[in-house]
Amino acid sequence: MPRPVKRRAVLWKVSLPVLEESEEALSEALSDVFGQPASTFCEVETGKSVVEIYLPHPPHEQEWSALQARIEAVRQAGLPVGREKPTLTRLQPQDWAESWKRHFKPIEVGHRLLIRPTWSKRRAKKGHAVIVLDPGLSFGTGQHPTTRFCVEQVVEFRHDDLEQSFLDLGSGSGILAIAAARLGYSPVDAYDIDPEAVRVALENARKNRVTKILRIRRGDLAQLRPRANRRYDLVCANLIYDLLLEHRDRILSFTKPSGRLVLAGILRSQFNGVCRSYAEAGWKVLASRAENEWESGLFVANKKQRAV
Repeated sequence: MPRPVKRRAVLWKVSLPVLEESEEALSEALSDVFGQPASTFCEVETGKSVVEIYLPHPPHEQEWSALQARIEAVRQAGLPVGREKPTLTRLQPQDWAESWKRHFKPIEVGHRLLIRPTWSKRRAKKGHAVIVLDPGLSFGTGQHPTTRFCVEQVVEFRHDDLEQSFLDLGSGSGILAIAAARLGYSPVDAYDIDPEAVRVALENARKNRVTKILRIRRGDLAQLRPRANRRYDLVCANLIYDLLLEHRDRILSFTKPSGRLVLAGILRSQFNGVCRSYAEAGWKVLASRAENEWESGLFVANKKQRAV
């Protein structure tokens, strides 16, 4: 007897266009109100950022009121919210799938790495390592300018004839640590303060079969203690501006004097402040990139600092 076909449920999408200064606060608001991670992407056509969350049911009146209250709280805190209000869209399952497919395409990074979602059938070129990663789980798919800059540095700095170690502070989806493991960095360590991000990163590591190569753990940057015998050749810190400044010395203590440090998650208006702070500690910008409202940088110790 044939098995009955289950009818797939309708999904509901809550969308909110956001401005650069309030993107993080509003993404957190959606996550808190609806109890699951929100996703942020930049619309190619308009260059605007949008925060979205997908639900199995339409929001309750209490949830909608709570979201409006959180948006107002962000405004009262002095962050620009903009005039656009959150919208609710009813999606059929096929619309949900196609929505992700429109925004998340395979990404080639240099001549070494291919990042693709599970629905993509694109084959890697000879010599390309492959990461399979779907959006919507946690921050970091390679689409966001800050994440993409970090991934590019991980690829560019790798030399197959050298033993190189890697540390990711603020691992999100685990994309950087997984890329490093795929490319041959060892050891590879990653930390995130959010237990949900750690869970998702570990799940992504399992999907990409690199759990034996890397360690992803929950950790608060303020409480991490560097070990004298464990400094890293490459450190990525994709964190907010305040953390990069407050914990500058701790971040640098994880980085070998001859190594490289990637700082991202920085608004353009804040980037010079980060550069000045790290320059005071003896580190200079080797390369940087500004895209949309974001700017990221690759830092190295100056010659005098390296000799220490």
